[in-house]
Amino acid sequence: MKTLVIAYAVICISLLASCNSSSNKKASDKCCKKEETACCKKEKDTCCSSDKVAFYPEIESYINTIVADFDKISEERKETLKQLAAKIAENPEAANLTFICTHNSRRSHMSQLWAQTAAAYYGIENVNCYSGGTEATAFNPRAIKAMRKAGMHIEQTDENTNPLYLASYAKTANPIKAFSKKYDDKMNPSTNFIAVMTCSHADESCPVVLGADDRIAVTYVDPKEADNTPAEESRYDERCQQIATEMFYAFSQVKS
Repeated sequence: MKTLVIAYAVICISLLASCNSSSNKKASDKCCKKEETACCKKEKDTCCSSDKVAFYPEIESYINTIVADFDKISEERKETLKQLAAKIAENPEAANLTFICTHNSRRSHMSQLWAQTAAAYYGIENVNCYSGGTEATAFNPRAIKAMRKAGMHIEQTDENTNPLYLASYAKTANPIKAFSKKYDDKMNPSTNFIAVMTCSHADESCPVVLGADDRIAVTYVDPKEADNTPAEESRYDERCQQIATEMFYAFSQVKS
């Protein structure tokens, strides 16, 4: 009888240890997907490393800087960004965001790339970011330069007047195809997407975005205003940083 009792106790202890291990694994996995939450700060040592995105060092340093600048965003602007976050959270299975400006050359591309990067950073799955314009031109080289300075890897694949670029924030991430296109281009979703208007002109000239389930204006001043002036490079860097900071703030507010 004594032997049976001991054997039973050993089995119980083993089952309990297994349950605790499973529970800790789930907590760890949850932390890895929300690295910036209190959970991860509390259980940082137990967070798995395999699920974390290995960002390029340059862009990771840039991200650390912009995340520290959230307090510089005005309260009014934060409310707009929280509205964007709420719309993303309403589509947990697939949140398709199409960032739209007039020429799809500067602000919409930067918004698309930073939004996709922010989704990866905060572990928000099933977010697909696109961009388009009311007309097509080309991804502006000045905007590309600003993004590269921020650490984004951008490779030009051809010499066309509207080149195709492959952008990436991490070696293991799928590259993002970037080229100028109209918002209804076949590369973009035709239905079930949120239209994010990044310039006031496109917002005003497109009262209806065909196929969009929802719409929100998150507009930015066009850095084009400084083209061919001494302030050109600093203006593009400033706009790049503003868009990055605000996209990261918006995704930090997404409630899963």
